[in-house]
Amino acid sequence: MNRCSWCGNDELYTKYHDEEWGVPVHDDKKHFEFLVLESAQAGLSWITILRKRENYREAYDDFDAIKVSQYDEKKIEELLSNAGIIRNRRKIEASISNAKEFLKIQNEFDSFDNYIWSFVSNKQIINHWDNLSQLPSNTDLSDRISKDLKKRGFKFLGTTIVYSYLQAVGIIDDHIDTCFKRN
Repeated sequence: MNRCSWCGNDELYTKYHDEEWGVPVHDDKKHFEFLVLESAQAGLSWITILRKRENYREAYDDFDAIKVSQYDEKKIEELLSNAGIIRNRRKIEASISNAKEFLKIQNEFDSFDNYIWSFVSNKQIINHWDNLSQLPSNTDLSDRISKDLKKRGFKFLGTTIVYSYLQAVGIIDDHIDTCFKRN
C-alpha cells in the first residue's frame, strides 16, 4: 500500500495519516484540538505531539474550549508540571488565550467551522503533488488565515502552523498522487 512517505512505518503516524490527515473536519471540538496541538508543535516534530496527544486530552479537559478558557494560574502551574505535554509557559498561556478567542469566533459565526471553512467557500482544496518535496510550508491561504487569527488575538499560529492545521483538518488535502488516500 502506497502512503505519503512522511509517516514512514511508525504505527501512530500511519494511523494518523490513514484516518485523519486530509479528512475534512466539521466539528468545533476537533478544530480546537488541532489548534492546541498544532500550536504546541511549533519548533517540534509532529510525531512528538502525536505521542503526547492522549496526555493533552486528559490535561486539557478533552479539549473543551469553555473549560480551557477558564484556566487560571493554578491550572497553568499544573500543566507546567505535567511531563505528558509540552511544558512551555508561552504555549500553555497561548492555548488559554486562544480558547477565549475561539469562543468569540464561535459566537460571531455560529461555529468555528463556519469561520474556518469560509476561507475556502466550504470547498476542500485538493492539491496534486508527485512527491513530498513539492508540498509548501505555507501559502497565500495560510498567510490570510494566520493574519486574521492574529488580528483576533490568537497566538502561536503563524502561517506555517496554520498550513499544518489546514492539512490536519482536511481543508487542504496534500496526499501525494501515488498515495492510496488519493484514490
